[in-house]
Amino acid sequence: MTIRLTFLSTSGGEPTPGARFGDAPPTERELGEARAARADLPPHTRAVRAPSLRCRLTAEALGLAAADEPALRDLDVGAWQGRTVEEVAATDPHAFTAWLTDPDAAPHGGESVRRFCRRTANWLDAVADEPGHVLAVTGPAVVRAALVHALSVPARAFWRLDVPPLSPVSLTWQRGHWDVSVGSAAFEATRRFTVIHRNPRLHAGREAAHAFVPSAGTCDGPLRYPRVDGADYATTRP
Repeated sequence: MTIRLTFLSTSGGEPTPGARFGDAPPTERELGEARAARADLPPHTRAVRAPSLRCRLTAEALGLAAADEPALRDLDVGAWQGRTVEEVAATDPHAFTAWLTDPDAAPHGGESVRRFCRRTANWLDAVADEPGHVLAVTGPAVVRAALVHALSVPARAFWRLDVPPLSPVSLTWQRGHWDVSVGSAAFEATRRFTVIHRNPRLHAGREAAHAFVPSAGTCDGPLRYPRVDGADYATTRP
């Protein structure tokens, strides 16, 4: 059985300069971009969204009657909620650095990256039992967590996965592995890649060796992806 899930990430929600931790409505420009993307939405049997205001308004701008899915809520940043990235980095630089580099760190008292990835993985495992095509509107952190699970990359690669807003990221489960497609015909040429497990312990949630390769016939150029050691990026050959 083939299961397909397509994520569309909202803008915002990233720990970048000028950003504030927590939920905030999209700007008029961002809503306009979502309205313009309506014609490019993939066919789907149902739509869901994260419970945030940003995701609700983005889904409405996309013309979706998306059901609220609490399991897709954003990474819980605890005491940092409502504070700016600059404020947190200035007042507690060691904690901020630990949060960005150690997937088990939760200096804000909320969720660690690893725990967040596990929560998202549990939802993915449940969706994998449902036939059809699900379209999910979430924050970029949820898409990263889904990719960590689908491709069995270590949780420390979480922040190295780039998730452009409104660019489709599709996960397809078939023949015992996940295929990941990024983009669509309306954007750039689709990039697709597959994880090939080299150690069955990966399925038990442990970090072990793996290969990350383009699927046949789906990519004309090289792909960059986080190395298993999290130190840098590696590049496939076309």
